[in-house]
Amino acid sequence: MYSTADTTHLYNHHKDLPADPSLYLSRTQTQFPDCSYGDSISTLSTSRTSASTESSGEPFPLQHVSSRPKASYRLADFIIHQTLGTGSFGRVHLVRSKHNLRFYAIKVLSKDKVVKTKQVEHTNNEKTILEGVQHPFIVNLWGAFQDASNLYMIMDFVPGGELFTLLRRSGRFPEPVTKFYAAEVAMALNYLHRLDIVYRDLKPENILLNFDGHIKIADFGFAKRCSVTTWTLCGTPDYLAPEIVLQQRYTRSVDWYALGVLIFEMLTGFPPYYQPDRNTNILYERILQGPSFIRWPAFQPHATDIILKLMESDAVKRYGKVDYGAGDVFTHPWFSEVDWDRLYSRKIAAPYLPKLKSEGDASAFERYPEDEVASTYGKVCHDPHAREFPDFEYTCPDTYPPACQASEAYRCISPSIARK
Repeated sequence: MYSTADTTHLYNHHKDLPADPSLYLSRTQTQFPDCSYGDSISTLSTSRTSASTESSGEPFPLQHVSSRPKASYRLADFIIHQTLGTGSFGRVHLVRSKHNLRFYAIKVLSKDKVVKTKQVEHTNNEKTILEGVQHPFIVNLWGAFQDASNLYMIMDFVPGGELFTLLRRSGRFPEPVTKFYAAEVAMALNYLHRLDIVYRDLKPENILLNFDGHIKIADFGFAKRCSVTTWTLCGTPDYLAPEIVLQQRYTRSVDWYALGVLIFEMLTGFPPYYQPDRNTNILYERILQGPSFIRWPAFQPHATDIILKLMESDAVKRYGKVDYGAGDVFTHPWFSEVDWDRLYSRKIAAPYLPKLKSEGDASAFERYPEDEVASTYGKVCHDPHAREFPDFEYTCPDTYPPACQASEAYRCISPSIARK
């Protein structure tokens, strides 16, 4: 979702899926995509929000593969229209560029709140990772900057809202529709894994629908470079793989486990271990007991099989395991009719098109009180955190040189500290 961490659900008001989804996938099988383009358990709630115990560590360098143009941005370059989402660190706004008149989403994060909640590394990782990736099913980051109080990340405005909203309004998806969205998610995950990136927060709330109905995965706050293993407890409880629950070291295969959960939720309307009473202990016990505990609806056999293969409790046996790549996922019989090349090129019609009246139509998102919060952005004030986010370009107020770097900004915003 367009979240700033702990974001409330964003709802749209569109109608359910069209009745006939039978033409959304091709009937020819092609080779799976190469994609060479381009802490304790009790800290997590059983709600649909994400949580993490990670607070420190050394990020791996990421070779940038993005071909997006580099540019410097400042808050004065945009007209703020409305809030798209809110969270404990700040909010996301729909904005329009004064220069090219395009609409964007700007995530605004309070530096003070990010530091106090020990999310500095996650925030820096999100910026670094999004800056270095480019894929048709991943949201684009166009730029990032900071002022004395806030961090700003300029991203695509994805107008169709969350897949979560569409799923809740539809109850559940027909199997061809589920397969369409699952296939696009699989291609995005495979791309990230080839760059040694583990996503760690797959769920319908973080999958947005573009104007053409194709997906864009958003919210990379828990993404991390992971060449071998990591061990941080983070993610959304219903989507945690058993090795995360057990606080063991884990690999990028936890994302494939989450894809199995996602497929189940799209087909039924609820995740496989859903707990309406939000009982954390029962939820984690069932995750550890494995798929044998799931009450299976009357799925088509191949659908059941791929869910079982992806949600395999033993990470060594799970489909998509690191040692052998994700070929077993893409060649599974459930995906047999998917034309991966045409899907990557977005030449297959999406099962649902958002009902948009104009380019900047944000009716797919809930309306939030604006509270004149935008008027507080960019003010000159003491900045004790200027050195915490070195990769966010420092945009000083107009009274200062326009291209200040973090060290210069540290002197001009906090001269008393600089003299020490």
